[in-house]
Amino acid sequence: MAGITGIGSGMDINSMVGALVKAETAPKAAQLSRLDKAAESKFSALGKLQGALDTFQTALKGLNKASLYDNLKASSSASDMLGVSAEKTALAGKYSVEVSQLATSSQIATAPLNKDYTVTEGGTLAIGIGADDDKPVNVEIAAGASLTEIRDALNEQLKDKGVSANIVNNPANGTSQLVLTSKETGKDKDIQLSGSLGDVDFGADLQILQAAQNANFSVDGLQLESATNTVKDVIPGVEFTIKAKTEENKPVSVTVGEDKAGVKGQLKKFVDAYNELMGTAKDLTRVTRVGEDKAPVTGGLVGDATVRNLVNGVRAELSNPVGRSGDLRALADLGISLDRDGKLKIDDKKLDAALDTNFDQVGNFLTGEGGLMTRLEGRVSAFAGKDGIIGVRQKSIEAQRSDITKQQEKLAMRTAQIEARLFKQFNTMDALVGQLGQTSSSLAASLASLPGMNSGI
Repeated sequence: MAGITGIGSGMDINSMVGALVKAETAPKAAQLSRLDKAAESKFSALGKLQGALDTFQTALKGLNKASLYDNLKASSSASDMLGVSAEKTALAGKYSVEVSQLATSSQIATAPLNKDYTVTEGGTLAIGIGADDDKPVNVEIAAGASLTEIRDALNEQLKDKGVSANIVNNPANGTSQLVLTSKETGKDKDIQLSGSLGDVDFGADLQILQAAQNANFSVDGLQLESATNTVKDVIPGVEFTIKAKTEENKPVSVTVGEDKAGVKGQLKKFVDAYNELMGTAKDLTRVTRVGEDKAPVTGGLVGDATVRNLVNGVRAELSNPVGRSGDLRALADLGISLDRDGKLKIDDKKLDAALDTNFDQVGNFLTGEGGLMTRLEGRVSAFAGKDGIIGVRQKSIEAQRSDITKQQEKLAMRTAQIEARLFKQFNTMDALVGQLGQTSSSLAASLASLPGMNSGI
């Protein structure tokens, strides 16, 4: 705008210039806006399709791992009492485990001392683990040390020994005791404390709060012991974590077998990812009528060949039976089928039965060269990733939008130039009209002053 205009002529120059500028530039501006909006909509739609495809590919890769079908899983009927895990070398089987005693570490307390006790004469405290410990730790304590300072010195020098010290105060009589706790479990691993500080023998009158002992348990009735609560290779390839004693005559059942739950979980991820991909494709190509007098609402990729080719390729592969011998040749043999809406659904009973009776064939059906997951990956790989069909199209749209932005910037510059030119022209006209008006008024005044002009003749 060019400030106050139209003073000379009385015309609304601002409105006139605005209307002329709009008439000349609005069609192009509207066209560029429509193109940019359409490009943005298609770019967003392709992004949604790419996201669903990425999820689908992840599910394919999860099912296409041969190791998934080689895994063995150990389960416990009472995981709060007995945790279990299995390696690939373990043999499938069922075992009965009873626990009568947990492995424990040693904990002792010194005789009670006054709360404000201080060492009258320095000395050495020796701490070992087990009666046969040939490398006890000797902790030097200086005269005048408080009970707290003794504790701190023990903790500093015993940390590599796996022994910690603390102080427990008795509010009833104001006495305090040093309590030493070992991390090492197992029989004959009791803490040994000896040494005197002045007239106090710290190794005398020790109180055993907890004795070090082995875990006692049985596997299928065979009585066993372990110095720790983590027990490896009692059953080759199987590890037990003893957490609590079992009730009498109520053993924990341990089952070692194929990881059917893991395979089933991956199959469910595959079904969910497939349904998400197909649902996204359907939404992006949907045409929804909203009334006779209104335009239908359309998805961002209506009639798009990329979506059509992707969907048709995946569906074709699902219906193509595997050319291998055995009971599993199609997803339906695993209890996975299409419903009326074109979504995959799982019959849990049929899937469980297939995993129980044909587990060795499941991996062969799904993985490797010619396996269903490999063939599906072959169908979708050309579309996925930044260099795939979808990614390349997005790059093209980005370039298109960049070009539109440049055209909009040029149009804005041209609009400013047109506006400036029109204001200049109209303001020149306005000034001329103002001058003519002044001349006319002056001439009229001169004529009126001539003799006889007002005589009525």
